Amino acid sequence: MSHVLRTGVASPVEASAFFEAQLKFRTDPADLAADLLAGEAGEGGRIVVIDTRSPEHYAEGHIPGALSFPHRTMSPATTAGLVRDRVYVCYCDGIGCNGSTQGAYKLAALGFEVKELIGGLHWWRQDGFAVATGSEPGVLLEGGIACAC
Repeated sequence: MSHVLRTGVASPVEASAFFEAQLKFRTDPADLAADLLAGEAGEGGRIVVIDTRSPEHYAEGHIPGALSFPHRTMSPATTAGLVRDRVYVCYCDGIGCNGSTQGAYKLAALGFEVKELIGGLHWWRQDGFAVATGSEPGVLLEGGIACAC
């Protein structure tokens, strides 16, 4: 018997609902970069990119425009200044790190709309997008590798 099929196959309705839910919770580097380049993030945009790693790792390299907000410091008090009508996109190092999941969970539990960046900074770099260094957010000025999908 097929290893792929032995656990069953979801109906098209079930599969559609599952994949729609995944898209509600996650985004990828190409879509985030397109929004950064289009001005959807930062001042006046609806999206805020959050680097959930330590300030030291942020300074070594981060997504341009991202704010440093380590997940370990997120609380009702530290999030009091965040704007409620934004969508917060959290990221960390990559798939071997759960900092973005921790940050997204904490923000969602505090009532914020969130998404998680698939693959984190690792996939961002792998797709050829620039990183900013230092303690300032910076600005993304050009795209990386065009998404092949």
